[in-house]
Amino acid sequence: MRVIYLCLGLLSIALALAGVILPLLPTVPFLLLAAFFFARSSDRLHAWLLNHKSFGPMILDWNEKGAIRPNAKKAATLSVAAVFTISLLMRLPAHVLIIQALCLGGVMIFIWSRPNG
Repeated sequence: MRVIYLCLGLLSIALALAGVILPLLPTVPFLLLAAFFFARSSDRLHAWLLNHKSFGPMILDWNEKGAIRPNAKKAATLSVAAVFTISLLMRLPAHVLIIQALCLGGVMIFIWSRPNG
């Protein structure tokens, strides 16, 4: 089972790194997943992730306080707005836009209701 968790942790890191480059792919959720998987598979990789200069503070904020940093909240909001704008420009059917607006709105409510890290 440790090997599966290790592979899932490495995959999560790869997706998080892709999210740094691709604006519509979230980074932090994949980092949280990686921390979860590494905690169950590799003490060394888990410690590396928690002590990482850029990623560690975000993970610790979430683990300790359920908090999301204001800059991350703003970035998520811009990404959600960009996704919905692209959907509008693509003239997706109204029912798709409604479903998307409800889902994205729920995500934004969750994000902005978290304490600031």
